[in-house]
Amino acid sequence: MSQALTELSDYLRDRKGNLIEDARISHGELTLVTTGPSMIALMTFLRDDAQCQFVSYIDTCGVDWPGRAERFDVVHHLLSPRQNMRIRVKLSTSEDEPVPSLTSVYPGADWFEREAYDMYGILFTGHPDLRRILTDYGFEGHPLRKDFPLTGFVEVRYDDEAKRVIYEPVELKQEFRNFDFLSPWEGTDYVLPGDEKAKG
Repeated sequence: MSQALTELSDYLRDRKGNLIEDARISHGELTLVTTGPSMIALMTFLRDDAQCQFVSYIDTCGVDWPGRAERFDVVHHLLSPRQNMRIRVKLSTSEDEPVPSLTSVYPGADWFEREAYDMYGILFTGHPDLRRILTDYGFEGHPLRKDFPLTGFVEVRYDDEAKRVIYEPVELKQEFRNFDFLSPWEGTDYVLPGDEKAKG
């Protein structure tokens, strides 16, 4: 497979090298790095070219690097059933700099881009309906940012007894950490079966 990915990388550099900043094979996939202005042209080529045919849109996700000027990586994953290959296309952007929406090339990108906007605050230009998709309408902030505070917010749930939606402060339940009494946060203060053999 790595030979096929190397050949694809060389082909893309030869045909569309002006749209690609970097191409490398990592984790069994070819990763292309591009820029916002080149994104639509590159993705259209990947979809339409006979040697590529990445017609199946898999996912869009964000990566938060708070210490960087271009804070976010926007990562798109594509599949070519004909070539039996996957490809990853990345670009970097800042909090205030929008990236082009891929909904004109891949209509299936719609909800993935909404999720990236909701969770990270990544802005997409040309998106037909860029609004929150997972959080509540009045929610403030973007939960997957690394600087998002874990307390001070409210959560919404339906209360069967009150027969209405209620807002209450977020409560972080930590009991799950200690279910086996061997969590890395706390040592045990009891003897486990078999420990007596180690001391002998």
